[in-house]
Order: sequence, then structure tokens, then C-alpha cells
Amino acid sequence: MLRRLYDWTMSLAARKSAEVWLAVIAFIESSVFLVPADVLFLPMALARPQRAYRYALVATVASVLGGIAGWLLGYYAYETLAKPILEMYGKLDAFEQLRGSTSADAILLLLVTSGLAHLPPIKVVTILSGAAGINIWLFIISAVLARGARFFFLAWLLRRYGEPIRGFIEKRLGLIAGAAAVVLILLYALFHYTQL
Repeated sequence: MLRRLYDWTMSLAARKSAEVWLAVIAFIESSVFLVPADVLFLPMALARPQRAYRYALVATVASVLGGIAGWLLGYYAYETLAKPILEMYGKLDAFEQLRGSTSADAILLLLVTSGLAHLPPIKVVTILSGAAGINIWLFIISAVLARGARFFFLAWLLRRYGEPIRGFIEKRLGLIAGAAAVVLILLYALFHYTQL
């Protein structure tokens, strides 16, 4: 099923309505969808490199709005809507563990790492942020910085290097972003535990 969903998302890049679909996918990825917006963003930016930054802006704005929707789900409708969504994806136990043991500043760090590298998945962190009562304005600023950095960096890479960089991005960007996320987490842990 996931492969069919991925293929369907890829097919959207060739449509005239691709920009609208990019916004839709980026929006719902941040609150309930399995497939990242990158799957649609990459072929669109490669097909029209002159629009790469425009697509990055569309993806960032839609992703942040989707994140706000996820925050609202966690804050106002955790039991009725968010919990069944997390259960459907098999993320409920991990979510409950995070919710019970994570401080507000750690949740913001998770928002940055999930925005950059999908570690953990962004939908989990947006819902967690709302359920934990993270300040909505701080949440929005963090989401804009993290998601914007990801999409605009991808746009820059695609504009600068074109098609040859696509294979690198698809195979290794997750590893690089994941390594950056691990470094951020380690720096946070070092700072947090040396202050005690």
C-alpha cells in the first residue's frame, strides 16, 4: 500500500495542478500523512528549476500550516482525533512515552530535528507539541525555521546542481539530515546535563 501511495504522489508532479498538490501534501504530511512532501517537491523542482524557490516557499508555508493543524489536534482533540491517528500509524506507544517524559525545550528540539530530518516523524511532534501545550508562537517560529531550512536547502541544491544531485538527495540526504539531527540532540543533552 505504501508503495502505491508513493507512486501516486510521484505522478502528481507531472500535472498542471502540481503546485496545489504540493501544498496539499505538505499540509497533511505535517499532521496525518505518511509520504513526505519531498517526494513531490524534488521532481517538480527538477522539471522547473527556475521555480524551485517558489516551490520551497509553497511547501514551507503549507507544511507550517499543517503543523499548526497537528498542534490544534494535539491541544484540542487529542482523545477524539489525534489518538486514533497515532494508533493507526502504530505510533501511539512511542507518543505516550514521549508525552510523559519530555520537557518543553526537548519537544522544540524534536520539532527542529523532525522538520529537518523527519526524526521523529513531523506529524508525531506537531501533535505532541499541542498535547504538551507548547506555546503556539514558539511552535510556529520553530516550524518555519526547520521546514524552511529543509525545503530552501533542497531548492538551492537542485538549482545549483540539477539532475545529478537528485540521486544523492534521494539516497543520502536523509542520512546527512539525520546526522545533523543527532548532533543537535547531543549538543542539547550536553548543554542540558552540564547545567544540572
